[in-house]
Amino acid sequence: MPRKIRELKSLLLKAGFVCESGKGSHTKWSHPLLSGKLTLSGKDGKDAKSYQEKDVDNALKQIAEIQEEDT
Repeated sequence: MPRKIRELKSLLLKAGFVCESGKGSHTKWSHPLLSGKLTLSGKDGKDAKSYQEKDVDNALKQIAEIQEEDT
């Protein structure tokens, strides 16, 4: 069962991402440890697409790896 967009946003917030801007149903997320931005599209109650879940999971893994290297 796919996660909801709001769940992905919650995961990003907990990991330290900041929602910079949005237009329509699109939101751009950034993290101080990552150089790029992550864009999520869709309303909070909609099911996330598999590529969106993969993008969020990959970003969270990158953050964890960077934080692990720093310690």
